[in-house]
Amino acid sequence: MSSKIAGAPISWGVCEVPGWGFQLDPARVLAEMGEVGLTATEFGPAGFLPAAPDEMAATLDTHHLEAVGGFTPLLLHVPDHDPVPEVRELLAGYAAARAGTLVLSSITGQDGYDSRPQLDELGWRTLLTNLDRIGAVAAEVGVHAVLHPHVGTMVETGDDVQRVLAGSEIALCLDTGHLLIGGTDPAELTRQAPERIAHTHLKDVDAGLARQVQDGRRSYTEAVRLGMYRPLGLGDVDVTAIIGHLQARDYDGWYVLEQDTILTEAPTGVGPVADVHTSVEHLRSVLTRSSANSGVRGDG
Repeated sequence: MSSKIAGAPISWGVCEVPGWGFQLDPARVLAEMGEVGLTATEFGPAGFLPAAPDEMAATLDTHHLEAVGGFTPLLLHVPDHDPVPEVRELLAGYAAARAGTLVLSSITGQDGYDSRPQLDELGWRTLLTNLDRIGAVAAEVGVHAVLHPHVGTMVETGDDVQRVLAGSEIALCLDTGHLLIGGTDPAELTRQAPERIAHTHLKDVDAGLARQVQDGRRSYTEAVRLGMYRPLGLGDVDVTAIIGHLQARDYDGWYVLEQDTILTEAPTGVGPVADVHTSVEHLRSVLTRSSANSGVRGDG
């Protein structure tokens, strides 16, 4: 199971949002991924890894890491904007990096994730059509496209997620934190539609801070800064149930540890890798128990 556990630079505070916080050096982040036993990473924001595919592959090889793929914010709902050429350009580098998962996010066109407009019917038709177009383009080169429901994007709420499931063929990135904050129970979604889940971002969440975001008492960014995302096992997400549902359906995708973090300054001491280590150990424990329980059920 451990070979399917990956990291993401955002757990070290590395993010594409302007002004997000102090950005750690990539060499430190990649080295610490290896130190906690991770075997793969998502790409991170532009500039975190070298842009040239061969250089990116060499950098990852130096740290004994595999490339999973990348979180890709795209404008998908605007009728006169075609996202496919940008996707084709991105996919050109996937083969050299040996990456297989394109993680799509339907951004609003604004910076950050603290607000979003409402989609009209034309916007929804455009978004759903583009999702299927991108899925087909990615499949042509052996890459699996998945949609990441995300706070502050055009696919955030439970109704948004259900509309995507009903109106397109795109697979989902099950982000346990963003789903919960957006009003979807990630464990229930995993139980209801495991066949649509092809990639997983594992977060734990402080439900109290999440409710403050939901009712507008805090912005999303403020809540992240206050520690809304917790190491696995220390928050209110039912990680055990989620993994149990996935394993029962022979899920073979990645489990990406992705606890969004904002660093207000250069860390002293151990830094954010301590929380990542806690999450790695908890996930390994849950996977081991889930595998053992599956064996018991199979024998019966």
